[in-house]
Amino acid sequence: MSSPAPRGRPRKLPIGEQRARVLASAAGVFAVHGAQAATIEQIARRAGVSRQAVYEQFGDRATLFTQVVADIEERAFEAIGAPALDLSQPELRSWARANYANMFAFVAANPDAFPVLREAERLGDPAVTRLRARLAGVYTEASRQRWARHGVDSGRADKALVTLFFAMTEALVQASWDGEPPDADALIDLLTEFTVGGVVRLRTAAADVMERLR
Repeated sequence: MSSPAPRGRPRKLPIGEQRARVLASAAGVFAVHGAQAATIEQIARRAGVSRQAVYEQFGDRATLFTQVVADIEERAFEAIGAPALDLSQPELRSWARANYANMFAFVAANPDAFPVLREAERLGDPAVTRLRARLAGVYTEASRQRWARHGVDSGRADKALVTLFFAMTEALVQASWDGEPPDADALIDLLTEFTVGGVVRLRTAAADVMERLR
């Protein structure tokens, strides 16, 4: 009877996969422990790689934290911001709902994202503020284009409306609830109907408000 073949060394992950694992694992550790209390050991163990691999990829903990913040910011911008300029859905309700759903979906799929961005903000890197500003720019332009379809020069009303809607969405996404949280679809529908109702009223019964915001 032949003896079993000796077990080889564990498969070394490709650099790209290794980097992605470390970034995702580091986000989870930083979200729980903060940037200053987290350790490379915790991150490496969670990622299933050696500490040496983490150091080779990122240098040190501070550099890794900076990279995690940048990665989250870019992914959030792509997931939440890019679909805003898709005008293939001409009906306001469908467009608004799709964009609110994108925001909720990103937060649900990336629960560590905003805790890490808030930690960066606490340490002096305005990551949340920067992301809000980038997203506001995209949504303001999308809003301007939609008003223009109705022959309305929206002026600064777009920025005011986008700021308001982002504040509401962020508050609902991060809200603490007694007992089970409300169904996400119900919250998305609430935001959608509030948005549509407000825009319709601005167009039909409160046009002077738009004029004053120009």
